Amino acid sequence: MNELLMRSWWMFAVRGGLAVLFGVLALLWPGMTLIVLVALFAAYALLGGGAMVIGAIRHRKSDDKWWIPLLLGIVSLAAGVWAVMLPEITMLVLVLVMGVNALITGVLEIALAIRLRKTIEREWMLVLAGAVSIAFGVLVLLFPAAGAFAMVWMVSFYATLTGILLLALAFRLRREAKRSNLTNGNVQHFPRQPAT
Repeated sequence: MNELLMRSWWMFAVRGGLAVLFGVLALLWPGMTLIVLVALFAAYALLGGGAMVIGAIRHRKSDDKWWIPLLLGIVSLAAGVWAVMLPEITMLVLVLVMGVNALITGVLEIALAIRLRKTIEREWMLVLAGAVSIAFGVLVLLFPAAGAFAMVWMVSFYATLTGILLLALAFRLRREAKRSNLTNGNVQHFPRQPAT
């Protein structure tokens, strides 16, 4: 799993970049209509999920736990497809889809962080991204009838913060991959260094 994640650091970079873009666009258009929010969410979920699926399948032979990022990608793809196929869904249903997606994504991100804790430093970034996702999912599911304006701000904050954390993790994984010479096909495992 660690090898897979270090070789596929770019899938976290893609998801993080898309999340930040989604969050910033939601902030720039606070009065956006529901259909625009649905379209932005669908694009984010489809592109981010696709990156995770491609990264997992591409490196499935290097680790037996490749199915975790695959599952994360499939969950995002399913949420994106649902949003595309049913753009006329009510705000409540969209909110519930986003909340459930955030909860599942958060749990899977924390599972990845646990797998990474012995290989890289600062795996807490992925734990924090997962915790933010879970907190967002819980808030959305507890208060599904929140106004559209509040919803846009919540989505924007969640996407931007998660995106920043995923980008930071992606570049950390890239550094670890270079340090481990994974880009040349050599596999070396370096134990986690104690914090100084």
